[in-house]
Amino acid sequence: MIWWVVALVSVSLPVAAAVTALARPRLRPRLPAPAYAAAAVSAAVTLAYVTGTARPVPGAEALAMAESVALMTLAGLVVRHVPARRAAPAALAAGLASAVWLLRFFVPASPLEGVGAVAFWGLGALLAAAVGAHLRVLESRQDRALAGLRTDLRLRLAADLHDFVAHDISEMVAHAQAGRAGGDPSQALERVEAAGQRALAMLDRTLDTLRHDGSRTPPGDLDGIREAAERFSAAGPARVHLRMEPGVTATADTAALAYRVVIEGLTNVRRHAGGARRVELDVGAESGALLITLTNDGVRRARGGRRGGSGLPALTELVRAQGGELAARPLPGGWRLTARLPLAQSLEWPPASSSPTTRKASAVPSASSSTPSPT
Repeated sequence: MIWWVVALVSVSLPVAAAVTALARPRLRPRLPAPAYAAAAVSAAVTLAYVTGTARPVPGAEALAMAESVALMTLAGLVVRHVPARRAAPAALAAGLASAVWLLRFFVPASPLEGVGAVAFWGLGALLAAAVGAHLRVLESRQDRALAGLRTDLRLRLAADLHDFVAHDISEMVAHAQAGRAGGDPSQALERVEAAGQRALAMLDRTLDTLRHDGSRTPPGDLDGIREAAERFSAAGPARVHLRMEPGVTATADTAALAYRVVIEGLTNVRRHAGGARRVELDVGAESGALLITLTNDGVRRARGGRRGGSGLPALTELVRAQGGELAARPLPGGWRLTARLPLAQSLEWPPASSSPTTRKASAVPSASSSTPSPT
């Protein structure tokens, strides 16, 4: 009777540990302790049979086989859910215990035969551990992929806030300064309100994207470039002289990217070229690409070696990702921003570019330059 109790206890420990781990995910990090306990009890029972202390009872073979399968499962679960340093010894203990159970009822003719029988049965534990490790790797890859997607979404939303909301806020500041400088206060307030409404609309759009964690339609198009140029001219002393080639068209993504380039360029004029009076903005098609050139005057010498922010480098990476090129360079008393965006994928325009012009765009001019580096 006592050996029936021993057999039941020996099989119940690994079975209970495996079932608990499957049903209670929160307890999985604590699996090494029950694995050690189940392995120790199983090994002790096996030793008792080998030394002749225990006597086989009817049905003990079936219970021992179930015990071995439970120990294999426990080894796989430990590898799957427990950190590697803690999982390795616990899984090894459970695997060894599951492999030697055969010696309770099988007397090998030689030590070599016994080692072979144990090794063969131990393949089950190795397979369980391999499955657990594979599932762990798959989960890790999935987590990294999901984290990468979320990071990409956050970076894109941050770019929207930097490019569009910052532009609207800078416009509000420009109108407020114009009103204080002797302009029409009521008209200035109306324009500040309009710019504030656009900024709030962009914030609402960003928050909606965050709440729903979904894809987003890029804002802006070629007509938006005209509106942005008109608003910029109305907000300060600098006037935008826009020359857009008649009949030029682009895909929605390319038009939105062109709008973003123009917005970033005009924002940089406000922030870094307070003395500018004229901004030349040319938009046209050339060799299968949409060519945008924005040139301004009145850039002042940088103070204290001020370096630029992340606006242009981030925009450069975005343009390159869509197969285009972006270059920014100082001119005598001014600054020029040039972008070439693919109108369509063709032999004339490769899907990606790694030209020196593109790489130069992300570089920040030295502090000795006569112009500051825009963000």
